[in-house]
Amino acid sequence: VQLQASGGGLVQAGGSLRLSCAASGSIFRINYMGWYRLAPGKQRELVATITSGGSTNYADSVKGRFTISRDNAKNTVYLQMNSLKPEDTAVYYCNADLQYYSDKYSIAENDYWGQGTQVTVSS
Repeated sequence: VQLQASGGGLVQAGGSLRLSCAASGSIFRINYMGWYRLAPGKQRELVATITSGGSTNYADSVKGRFTISRDNAKNTVYLQMNSLKPEDTAVYYCNADLQYYSDKYSIAENDYWGQGTQVTVSS
């Protein structure tokens, strides 16, 4: 199982970016997916999560500006980021808690991380 994140880049304050993260492999079901970020000198921060049923959760710092969504058919989660601020600058990581086929007859569950994508917001 792999998570492949994309969509980061450099944008001016007030601009927008859309991150994508696709899960691939022998996936049985994805329970929840989310985005975290890590900025220099700071601890990793939860940005947003979404369950298989579509329930969402956001960090207070991004509420009203970021929107998380998912396409279950494509095993993909998106993060639409609007009104970006310099303090949003960080490496963004996608995360998924999922069940996968460990062999022909068994299903296991694990937590996976994508490789990270840099988001830089200039003032």
